[in-house]
Amino acid sequence: MSTLLKWYVIRAVAGQEKKIKNYLENEISKRKLQDYVPQILIPTEKVYEIRNGKKKAKERNFFPGYVLINADLSQSEVIPVITSIPGVLGFLGSNQGISKVPIPLRQAEVNRILGNVDEANEEGEKLVTTYVVGETVKVMDGPFNGFTGTVEEVFEDRKKLNVTVKIFGRNQPVELNYVQVEKHE
Repeated sequence: MSTLLKWYVIRAVAGQEKKIKNYLENEISKRKLQDYVPQILIPTEKVYEIRNGKKKAKERNFFPGYVLINADLSQSEVIPVITSIPGVLGFLGSNQGISKVPIPLRQAEVNRILGNVDEANEEGEKLVTTYVVGETVKVMDGPFNGFTGTVEEVFEDRKKLNVTVKIFGRNQPVELNYVQVEKHE
């Protein structure tokens, strides 16, 4: 195991980070460079959104268009292998002069990024749908199922809404969870 391992950021075509990570892992193992590139990471978090009354979970990148790589770039073969992968645009922060040596992340930056990934995994899922005061929503769950209402207040921290629903010709304020409503077209 090399002692010169540092974290670098690779610029990648947005939306192709997973494909690029797979290409890199395959190429590195094929050329037996695992000691020089032991870890490739795409910082992600689990999020969910409500669609048609159903909760759908998916992964979202913290940094779209970027892949983190733990590497020892002193081995002359490593940089050309990384930059020759389809979809890799180069290293972030490499000098634009003659040498074009990639600049590693500072340890504080690495700790912050890896800390965010760990925190997101511990928290579980986050809701990506946001609501705005004055928006019309449809109630999908609870005693007011099927009714439409207007968002009066949004409580981001508790993931709740105050919604005014018209019942028997009268406006009735109701507090609902984000998962109980969906945006109404």
